[in-house]
Amino acid sequence: MSKQIQVSGLDAYYGSHKAIEDVSMTIEPRSITAFIGPSGCGKSTFLRTLNRMHEVIPGARVEGKVLLDGEDLYGPGVEPVSVRRQIGMVFQRPNPFPTMSIYENVAAGLRLNGRVSKSELDGIVEESLKGANLWNEVKDRLSKPGAGLSGGQQQRLCIARAIAVRPQVLLMDEPCSALDPISTLAIEDLMAKLKNDYTIVIVTHNMQQAARVSDRTAFFNLAAQGQPGKVVEMDETSRMFTNPSNKATEDYITGRFG
Repeated sequence: MSKQIQVSGLDAYYGSHKAIEDVSMTIEPRSITAFIGPSGCGKSTFLRTLNRMHEVIPGARVEGKVLLDGEDLYGPGVEPVSVRRQIGMVFQRPNPFPTMSIYENVAAGLRLNGRVSKSELDGIVEESLKGANLWNEVKDRLSKPGAGLSGGQQQRLCIARAIAVRPQVLLMDEPCSALDPISTLAIEDLMAKLKNDYTIVIVTHNMQQAARVSDRTAFFNLAAQGQPGKVVEMDETSRMFTNPSNKATEDYITGRFG
């Protein structure tokens, strides 16, 4: 399922304001790529360009190329909804559908995509909850509201919902920032398992988390407030955290700014 993403010369705008400029990178399949950098440097904006969520905002637009295994996601005739089926997203705060049961939360995307038999749906819901390491905790209360779970369980439910439609890529925008340390560890362990099947991209402000979970890290920064964010450098995480090639990267990782 996992696919490579190649980005070249990407600019993203909010109206006339350029938020990120000339971003180019390759995101490898079956790996975790972390985006780090100070607030306001365009990490989350760039993440949302990868599955065309950015253009949901009025006046927002993108220039440049995003290729998923060679297919231009911004090419003529490409439907944003089909892109989002291939590239799922997990947000900063757990957002289960409040009026839906645990079962229906996982099944929601499948129902939107077309008719699925009850037996097939049951199988995919179970498989997805197992994939999110949540099945044993909820298998006896699938009809209970998803919003009744703990914060960490809700975030794993959202991951189960995302993988139920069988995407190739999972984007995670600070998925642990609203969670306690035990739930954070559970999500990090889950990411390590999921990367065997998915391309995972995570935005995080937690340097220890980036060092623990990611294979490659990209450092974003901006020259001054109001200027567009750029990728300063991208490398293997072990190298970025021990011997970065740019002084600004070292200063950020060691806490001198940001």
